[in-house]
Parts: sequence; C-alpha cells; structure tokens
Amino acid sequence: MSELPPPLQRIPPAIAAVEDYRPFARERLGEAAWAYFDGAAADETTAADNRAAFGRLRLAGRVLADLAGGDTALTLFGQHLAHPVVLAPVAYQTLAHPDGERASVLAAAALGGAMVVSTQASLSLEEIAAATPAPLWFQLYIQADRMFTRSLVERAEAAGYRALVVTVDAPVNGVRNREQRAGFALPPGVEAVNLRGLRAPPAADGDRIAFGTPLLEQAPTWRDLDWLRSLTRLPILVKGILCADDAARAIEHGVDGLIVSNHGGRTLDTLPATIDALPAVAAAVAGRVPLLLDGGIRRGTDVLKALALGASAVLIGRPYVYGLAAAGATGVAHVLQILRTELELAMALTGRRRLADVDATAIWRG
Repeated sequence: MSELPPPLQRIPPAIAAVEDYRPFARERLGEAAWAYFDGAAADETTAADNRAAFGRLRLAGRVLADLAGGDTALTLFGQHLAHPVVLAPVAYQTLAHPDGERASVLAAAALGGAMVVSTQASLSLEEIAAATPAPLWFQLYIQADRMFTRSLVERAEAAGYRALVVTVDAPVNGVRNREQRAGFALPPGVEAVNLRGLRAPPAADGDRIAFGTPLLEQAPTWRDLDWLRSLTRLPILVKGILCADDAARAIEHGVDGLIVSNHGGRTLDTLPATIDALPAVAAAVAGRVPLLLDGGIRRGTDVLKALALGASAVLIGRPYVYGLAAAGATGVAHVLQILRTELELAMALTGRRRLADVDATAIWRG
C-alpha cells in the first residue's frame, strides 16, 4: 500500500470553499479512517439529505439596508463568541492528524469560536483545555457506570469547561456499513483516553442482539437528566433532539439548551434532515432556551438559513475534520474563516447587520 501524503504546508488556491477540502482529506486518510469520518449509517440517506435540505431553501435578498457597524458576534451561555459556528464533538481526531484535538482547539481560539470536546477524544480533556483559551464545552455520553460518569463531569468542571453537551440519540451505534466494508478498527496508539478505567459491561447472552443486552438495559433515561442536573451548575445542553415533544420535555427537566441533531446521519438512517426538523422544534421551544443545530452545514448561507429558522448557532463536524486531515490547525482555522466570510456576505446581501436581525423573513417564501 502506498504511503499517504503528509498534511499540506500551505493552503493551495484550489481550496476556496469548505467542500474543496474533502478530496485533500481523502488523500491523507486511509480507507478505514475515511470510512469512519466521512461515512454514515446504512444507505447514508439522512447524511445526504442533511445537505440537500439546505439546497431546497432559498434566501430573500434585500437592498439598500443600513449595514454600518455590522458583525457576527453573539453571547451564548455567558460566553462571547465572534461568530455562531461551533466545532462539534468528533471522536479520535488523532486518526485525522497527529495533533488531533489540540489542533482543532487552537483553530477555534484563533477564530474567536468555541469547541465541544468529545467524551471519546484521543487526548485527555485536561490536555485539550490546557492548549487553548477558547471556550470549551464537554460532550458527555452517560456511561452505564454512573459514578464514572460523575467523575467525567467533575474533571470537566475542574479543567474549566463551560458547559456540558449530553448526547442522547445514540444508546446504540447505527448500522455503519461503510465502516464494516472497510474493516475499520482503531489503530495502535489511538483510543478514548478519557474512558480509561471504565469497566466493560457484562457480556450479553448469545441470543441477544440489542434488547436485553447490558447496553440497553442500562441506557440513559429522562431520570438521568435530573441526576445530572443535581451534579453540576454548568449549563447543560441536550444534543440529538428532532421532535418538538422531546424538546419540550427536555426543558421541563431543566436543561439550558438544545441541539437539533441526527448525529450527522450516523445513527438511524432515514431520519429527517435537521434543517427540516428545526422549525417545529423552534416553535415548541419558543425562545425559552438557546437552540443550536448541526448536520449538513457546508456554506455560510447554510448558517444563515439555520439562524433564520430559529437556531442561535450551528455546529460543524465533517467540514473541520476535512480541514484537520488536510492541513492541521491551519486547515481547521481556514474552514471557520471561509464559513464566517460567507455568512457575513450572505447577511449583507439579505440586509442583516447583526445576528439579531436574522429572522424567518430571510427565507424566500415566494
């Protein structure tokens, strides 16, 4: 097998848009790692529709607006951000680049943004926090061992993380056919270091598939949100909301924010695109807590459309991993810069000076 090319030392002119990073990343990742980062569940219908759904929406251009003093700044959970694009939790980033999560947080800091660090990060949450002044949030999978989960929360608090993002839409993994075909397995030296010491659950009975296995018997429920709320004063966001009823119920359980997400299409295939699910969730939330969205963001116009339909900010996953694999911290920073530039231009051309000016009238209704 031929040796993979090294990360780019400079960004070529051919990379003008976020999606331009994809082939450069593909060249620098082996078949298995590419299947892991780029792939999704089953036929990958939801992953494709996340992107296609943005293309079905049209923006309403406006002219002669007063744009003096415009910017993309916002305050979220008491944290000032220069723009509304947050780096989503992505596991095992040293698979993509030797600097892994360290490169990503440096890029977030350089662009005045925030990052959500995965429970399954390939560097310790303390090491990642020490590498950056950027606001960091910790993504939490509630483990079957609740005391181990509690220790993760305590470590995140001690390291200075400013919010907890609880992923609730993956009690089991999706059917990852592309990973299966590529024979994906973590290579030596890459692991979820923050889960060291976690006891493996008992083995399932031989005739069990999912139901009746320890994984689902001990899966988190709404009661665990109440328990988590009792452990910490950090803001708690729930990630994986697609249904208005679930959004309302999460608020009843005291969460501070919601993320409309279908896990990038990596869990249950044929779920709706997140931008299609957003309006109903936004209506149910009715401004009571901040609402964020991930899934399919590739352009600044996508960011604007999400804000117009009720999101306060968005998260990106695959786009910054493409930048990371291609060019390390420089690539991630460039991805963020491209999206921020495109967002500012889209705001100007729709007559929006600040994020607070973006509302549903930015969407063309005919």
